[in-house]
Amino acid sequence: MVILILILLGTQDKPFNRLLEAVDKAINDGYIKEEVIAQIGFTKYKSKNIKTFELIPKEEYENIIGRADLIITHAGVGSILTGLNKNKKVIAAARLKEYGEHTNNHQLQILNELYKKGYILRLDDFNDLPKVLEEAKTFKPNKYKSNNKKFVKMVEDYIDNL
Repeated sequence: MVILILILLGTQDKPFNRLLEAVDKAINDGYIKEEVIAQIGFTKYKSKNIKTFELIPKEEYENIIGRADLIITHAGVGSILTGLNKNKKVIAAARLKEYGEHTNNHQLQILNELYKKGYILRLDDFNDLPKVLEEAKTFKPNKYKSNNKKFVKMVEDYIDNL
C-alpha cells in the first residue's frame, strides 16, 4: 500500500502545472488518498491537497525519498535516476515545448527509452493518471543498470580519434 507519493519537477526554469493539476484532480476524485509532497522548483502552483516546496533541503529530501512509495516526476534524467537508484516505482511525464514547459521535447526520448527498458511507467495523457496509478500497484520495475561505462568508452574513443 502506498503511504507517500513524492512529485519531482526538477529545476527547469519553466512551469509544469499540467502534472500538478492531474495529481490534484486524482486526489479530488478519490484516486489518491495518500500524502502527497512535491518539489516544484519554478512552478507556481497552490494546492490544498499537495504539500509543495520550491526546493527541499538535501537532508529532508533524502528522508522524504526514503519514505516515498511512489515517485511521480517530469522525465528529467536526474529525477528519474534518483527514484530508480532508491528502488522506487516511478511514473514519469515529459515536459513539452508546445505547453511552454521546456525548450524542446527531448524528455520524450528519455521517457521512451526508460519505459522500453521496463524501468518506469509513463504518463502521456494526463487524464490517464488514475489508470497509471492502478498499474503502479502491481508494477515490478526492472533493476536499473547504469550505462556509464558505455558512455565513458564512447567519449574515450571519440577523444582518441581526434
